[in-house]
Amino acid sequence: MSSTLAGPLTDHCFTSVAHSGTPKGESITIAGVPTYLSAPQAPAASGVQTVILYFSDVFGPFYINAQLVQDYYASQGFTVVGIDYFFGDPVHLHLNKPGFDRLTWRTKSVEQAKASVPKWVDGVKEMFGTNVNYCAVGFCFGAPYVFQVAATDMLSCAAVAHPTNLTEELLRASKVPLLFSCAETDSAFPAPFRRQVEDILVEKKATYYFQIFSGVSHGFGTRGDPEVETERWAKEECQRAMVGWFKRFTSSK
Repeated sequence: MSSTLAGPLTDHCFTSVAHSGTPKGESITIAGVPTYLSAPQAPAASGVQTVILYFSDVFGPFYINAQLVQDYYASQGFTVVGIDYFFGDPVHLHLNKPGFDRLTWRTKSVEQAKASVPKWVDGVKEMFGTNVNYCAVGFCFGAPYVFQVAATDMLSCAAVAHPTNLTEELLRASKVPLLFSCAETDSAFPAPFRRQVEDILVEKKATYYFQIFSGVSHGFGTRGDPEVETERWAKEECQRAMVGWFKRFTSSK
């Protein structure tokens, strides 16, 4: 049995402060799966298109915070596709309902993701072709699916923030440079797990980058409070680093 390197969903995974802004993307369908598409306003400087596969947290790719993050990547020259493995049923539609059974919802959502991610990834490749760069990014719930794709030959690099449900098997199977954006306070990905991940990456002689933010907790990459300077800066710096990571491994291809 593969050892655990990031635990299951915790209370922090289900809390959020909604951000403000006007989404610029659109809703499309890829391989029968609802998808958020955010396209760049100008061609990539390298002349080669880069497509970012966005694997969201439990709030889904159509949550305002996620839309704005995907739009930010698009503003930096990337084409972004965000899979809705919740099929229009993200967690925030239920959080204020009496008697909401989080475990039942999570089990259903994991099964949907397990069934939909492989065909969706194939659909993305069919849609955009082979003469492009692909990268992947995942937050919380979405992290394991990043590692599934990172075990193939599809990606140039990958990034995750505050991951959950990461196993040693998934990590060791990854073939691409990895960025980890981490919170000081994270019961799903605490410091001992983080250090185990680093030890394995060193052992593998992998290319990797860790950033660890003090004063923030799990979820800061997409769901922190923008009115709190420490949380706003960490979220923005997390996203800037991811953009830099994507550019580093695609600009010369």
